[in-house]
Amino acid sequence: MSIHVHFRAVAASGIREDHAWLTAYMSKAWDDHVAECEAGVATSIAKVWNSVAELYAAAADGAAAGGDEPWTLPVYGGRPVAHGAGADLHDPPMIFMDPPEVSRAADFLAAVPFDGLWDSAGTRLGGRGPDRALLRQEYLEHHESLRSFYGRAASSGHAVVKVVWA
Repeated sequence: MSIHVHFRAVAASGIREDHAWLTAYMSKAWDDHVAECEAGVATSIAKVWNSVAELYAAAADGAAAGGDEPWTLPVYGGRPVAHGAGADLHDPPMIFMDPPEVSRAADFLAAVPFDGLWDSAGTRLGGRGPDRALLRQEYLEHHESLRSFYGRAASSGHAVVKVVWA
């Protein structure tokens, strides 16, 4: 089974925080995911998004952490979009981040060094033994993808919608 967290940058003025509307919008975006990733308006993380969030939590003890836990923003930040009346139990969970939150996430990702995060959390994430270099590379790719995605979204003044597809 394939499970992804899908991140999509959007002009805040063109989005409705309505679960049914966003489900249709994000479903279309998922259908066009490869092209949208190439265009820089989308990214995704398959299965390991909780571990990616744990990687960022390693910054909680470092200088990059503030009192409002900016390390939560890249993966879990934002506010849930409530399901409407008559919602299907299979409707995907969604999170909406407004442009200021997107900017905070971008600032955090630009400031936090991957090597420091990996040194703090890599072993907990399974980064030991012969596969350590491959696992490190996987997390580095997620970090680089999120950093460039949030950086572009923030510089454009965009919001971000996140959805979990199963």
